[in-house]
Amino acid sequence: MLSILLVILWFVNVCLGSVSIPFQEVFSILMGEETSKEAWQTIVLNFRVPKAITAILVGSGLSISGLLMQTLFRNPLAGPFVLGISSGASLGVALLILGSSFLGGSLLSMAFSNWGLAIAASLGAFLVLSAVIIAANRVRNTMSILIIGLMFGSLTSAVISVLAYFSEAEQIQQYLFWSFGSLGNLTWEELLVFSIIYVIGIFGTFMVIKPLNSFLLGENYAKSLGINIKKSRNIILLITSLLTGVITAFSGPIAFVGLAVPHIAKMLFNTSNHKILIPAVIIIGAIVLLICDSIAQLPSSEYTLPINAITSLFGAPVVIWLLIRKKKIYV
Repeated sequence: MLSILLVILWFVNVCLGSVSIPFQEVFSILMGEETSKEAWQTIVLNFRVPKAITAILVGSGLSISGLLMQTLFRNPLAGPFVLGISSGASLGVALLILGSSFLGGSLLSMAFSNWGLAIAASLGAFLVLSAVIIAANRVRNTMSILIIGLMFGSLTSAVISVLAYFSEAEQIQQYLFWSFGSLGNLTWEELLVFSIIYVIGIFGTFMVIKPLNSFLLGENYAKSLGINIKKSRNIILLITSLLTGVITAFSGPIAFVGLAVPHIAKMLFNTSNHKILIPAVIIIGAIVLLICDSIAQLPSSEYTLPINAITSLFGAPVVIWLLIRKKKIYV
């Protein structure tokens, strides 16, 4: 049922945009048939379809990352960004955009390139990931890793604030627009790279179902089942960092989805078994972001609202309502 809803929402999302294109024409273009206007075909195939696919990848990837973090730390408020990976990616972009004030205009020209932003964000995320992995191997308490990740996030935010203070208005505005998040800037080549890394991350998630289920009952229980705690923990951290890093690199930081969708899935399916939760979270995460992106399109309008604003405005009340109605959080 959810899969059918996902397909319907994907098609609706492709049909929406600033240019009004009839549903029949969109369907014909997707089926490879002739269309009355060549411009419509370009809009659908080169802009709307990649954006709709990006929404699915981002929504499901952030949701899986949130589920992994909530299970690893056994904390319902943990999300995909608690490790500071997103903050590291933001720092990379800030250094590229805001740092051009100190290092010349060559960096600014790179900042207007999607690849430049993606590479800078990936490098920033990788540096923070390396620091978190090193810290994870030096501490035994999983909760300490959570605190370390939050401290890295605070540290990078402080550096970004200093850079912004000394930057020009144009550069601050460009960084601000990036921080709003966007699903519609990817070409097919960029989407291919994104998809490959996404598939690796999702495949790794299915490989750690047993450790995830055992972590629900504590590390001592996991040890009694023969789970290598340190190895499993590092793999989970690596998968989360990989998904969160590539999503932030290509789409910017997108809030709410990774925190809320795992709770929605647990309430709908009334289970904490990751064999059920992982596919459910993937589909529900994609559905939620497709809905948010469709709302952000402002149908028949040339304006598009920031996806970050919609995910919070639309999602937060829904989660509050679900929590009040259910009166229980499954962790």
